[in-house]
Amino acid sequence: METLSNLGDGFLIALTWQNLALALLGCFLGTIMGALPGLGPSNGVAILIPLAFTLGLGATPSLILLTSVYYGAMYGGRISSILLNIPGDEPAMMTCLDGHPMAKKGLAGEALSLSGIASFVGAFFATWGLILLAPQLVKIALLFGPAEYFALFALAFMTLGGVSSTNQAKSAFAAALGLGLAMIGVDTQTGVPRFTFGEVHLYDGLDFLVAIVGLFALSEVFIFLENRHGGNADATKLKIGKLYPPMSMIKQCIPTMLRTSFLGFLAGVLPGAGASLGSFISYSMEKRLVDKDGTFGTGDPRGVAAPEAGNNAAAGGALVPMLALGVPGSGTTAVLLAVLLALNITPGPLLFTQNPDVVWGLIAALFIANFMLLAMNIPMVGLFTRVLMVPSRILMPIVAMVSFVGIYGISGSTFDLLVMIGFGVMGWGLRKLDVPLVPIILGTLLGNSMENNLRRAITIDNGNWWTLVDSPLALSLWAIAIIGFILPVVIGRTVKSRMHARKDEEGAISD
Repeated sequence: METLSNLGDGFLIALTWQNLALALLGCFLGTIMGALPGLGPSNGVAILIPLAFTLGLGATPSLILLTSVYYGAMYGGRISSILLNIPGDEPAMMTCLDGHPMAKKGLAGEALSLSGIASFVGAFFATWGLILLAPQLVKIALLFGPAEYFALFALAFMTLGGVSSTNQAKSAFAAALGLGLAMIGVDTQTGVPRFTFGEVHLYDGLDFLVAIVGLFALSEVFIFLENRHGGNADATKLKIGKLYPPMSMIKQCIPTMLRTSFLGFLAGVLPGAGASLGSFISYSMEKRLVDKDGTFGTGDPRGVAAPEAGNNAAAGGALVPMLALGVPGSGTTAVLLAVLLALNITPGPLLFTQNPDVVWGLIAALFIANFMLLAMNIPMVGLFTRVLMVPSRILMPIVAMVSFVGIYGISGSTFDLLVMIGFGVMGWGLRKLDVPLVPIILGTLLGNSMENNLRRAITIDNGNWWTLVDSPLALSLWAIAIIGFILPVVIGRTVKSRMHARKDEEGAISD
């Protein structure tokens, strides 16, 4: 009953004209960014962080805008997958398998609408899962001491590569690089500058918003400058056709949506698993369960509904550990975590008692944004598909302009602009080497908290390092962390290769 009362208070916060307008804007921009191949939710949220701060929005409005972008980008990723057979981001890869064959049959509009309905179902049930599960995690998190928090942060770093990772060594290198960047600045306990090289601008450490915008948004611009991609004129070759799928098709897909929403949510809650794993598991399990006639991969509507419900449910599930424990469940929630920290709000167990307006206002806004996306995506499919024809030479200068103007508007420092360019170049180089960027962001965000909890735990126990494994809770977290680090090495390469192999195989069949 208390949960429903809190949710009602959240709707009172979310149902203001400002927050409704921000949710609508976020949904619209997020869908566009998700539709553009290569951008995806992480880049979409990173690009719009400067906008949220430049507008001077408070904590709740900022989060409503950016989480609406997050949900919108998850919706939008299906558009290029279905029309062009090019996934907007990795979670949308599995949608290509049946979505593009449906488009080739003249059912592009029905596939797009069905995927929108499946996305709605997955995100809707995931938001209810967030409401029910996050407060329970908070009760467990209140048992945490410094040693347990240190183990929890270690778990986040060791599992962030996810099961879809192919190289845990690169993930570990990225995490170590992020932790090293977090050490820059004046040591809070001794007052000694570390790695500042005499530069007074670095005494306060690196601004993680500058790092995020540089690594994600600006590196995308540099990738474009290197490759000089043109427009996506192929989008005009496919006709959208009927927009609304027949009721029989929807009824056929309802059991699929419900099953895969549950699977996707579980994948999202696991730190580091994320929407890619949710999408893959949902498609694979559903194929084994219902594909008796071998129709998956040839344009089966259930093959569109399964990954879309799964990856959107995983997107909602990834918010659970971020809000309840302060540990992001995916790359995009790591970026949202940075926004919370920049607003002087500490995610974790005390968030629900110290800032209930932020939490419940955000959850209520997720429901509203989900209905907005459903209402927007079906009738406006034609508009969003036109976005695919916008040449990158027009889009990328806009991304660069928003990045520079936004960061300068936040800090008013030309030094931060130079740092952002440095991070952009670093992100470009690391992406060419296939080094993941999210562990770097996580290290920059959580490095100081991790160090402080380590010092606090050792000090409390008079220098005894065994205190880090002295409680059953800490031991459990370390065991999960070790398993989470080893598991991708054992099965991650197989999962990743199957995702790409299945896409290539089905694409060849459809051609």
